Amino acid sequence: MAATKKFSSLFPLFSLICFVSVFILLSLSRKPSISSSSTNPQFLEFKPITAIIGANATTGSDPDASGGSLCDFSDGSWIYDRDARFDRYDSSCKEIFKGWNCILNNKSNGRDIVKWQWKPRNCHLPPFNPLKFLHTYRDTNIGFVGDSLNRNMFVSLFCTLRRVSGDVKKWRPAGADRGFTFLHYNLTIAYHRTNLLARYGRWSANGNGGKLEALGYKEGYRVDVDIPEGTWEKAPSFHDILIFNTGHWWFAPSKFDPVKSPMLFFEKGLPVIPPIPPDVGLDKVLKHTIRYVNKTMQPGAIKLFRTQSPRHFEGGDWDQGGSCQRLQPLLPAQVEELFSLKNNGTNVEARLVNQHLYKALKGSNFHIFDVTRMSEFRADAHPSAAGGKKHDDCMHWCLPGITDTWNDLFVTHLNSLKIRN
Repeated sequence: MAATKKFSSLFPLFSLICFVSVFILLSLSRKPSISSSSTNPQFLEFKPITAIIGANATTGSDPDASGGSLCDFSDGSWIYDRDARFDRYDSSCKEIFKGWNCILNNKSNGRDIVKWQWKPRNCHLPPFNPLKFLHTYRDTNIGFVGDSLNRNMFVSLFCTLRRVSGDVKKWRPAGADRGFTFLHYNLTIAYHRTNLLARYGRWSANGNGGKLEALGYKEGYRVDVDIPEGTWEKAPSFHDILIFNTGHWWFAPSKFDPVKSPMLFFEKGLPVIPPIPPDVGLDKVLKHTIRYVNKTMQPGAIKLFRTQSPRHFEGGDWDQGGSCQRLQPLLPAQVEELFSLKNNGTNVEARLVNQHLYKALKGSNFHIFDVTRMSEFRADAHPSAAGGKKHDDCMHWCLPGITDTWNDLFVTHLNSLKIRN
């Protein structure tokens, strides 16, 4: 009897211990994992950085969601599916730049990159249907204006469409670096290369002197903040849809050495005095770009600005022995270590540029197309040492790869805008 009473008095304690043990076991079993040996899908989750992105960064209505609710497609998870098949195009697409073709270049995880799939947290991301896209955007001209990262995305779109429609003709609109027309649908896509959006070129001191010469400048790069580069000057009057980007060249001391070959900004044909740093120059270029596009683009056209594509150099920048040897996406803590503005590391450029983009685009009729945060996790998806360069390519993306996901988001965003309009 005494033993029974003693057991009864200890029963609540035993129950509590059992409950806590079960809770801990369940918690451990649900812990995120990026191990590719697991047979279950793996999750890498995050919350948007609202301080940088803002409240209305990349919302778009999801046509497949009930009630037409808004969705932030930049908030989600990378999920690994070892059985996932990728058949939208393959490494034989000839438009893929050789250094980006990670499968043909035998990158060890080249085929594994596309097994990580993006899943928005609160809505469905429809798979890209290239035939539907061709029908929907018949008689449409789509232009990508920006640096080689926009070409990365352009090539992904071309290869996807080319797989289902072989009646293609090479044709470049004025100033374009690459261009194709899908004849059966009269759909043209083109890439207009521009590093700074603004016109720029070498500058040398005039023997007769001048305001810059008086300040001791002997050479550098002249950047006309109010004049668009000729490669895309006529793009707004031709294209129905434009997607812009800029950023990588603005914070590149290897390209524009602040001492030996600084960026010297001109406005209305005259040097900006006192000289301004690149970040202020970027603000001016963005302001004039928005004005120029709004003035020259046809009514009803869609204008998007893509946020910065993150780099993943570790151990130094590209010319300092930096590399990107990871074979799996980063964990949230690793992302913050690489990209936090407080750490001011090698790859901080992405979030710095975005701050300028959001400031310039606030109140404009440009739609922000956010790819930064979702891409920050994908340190595994660059060509790295397989890019064929003397250094690791930790800036561009493997194809097939993450820019295919960008295009999934791009098409969904376009469709939502089409529904709203």
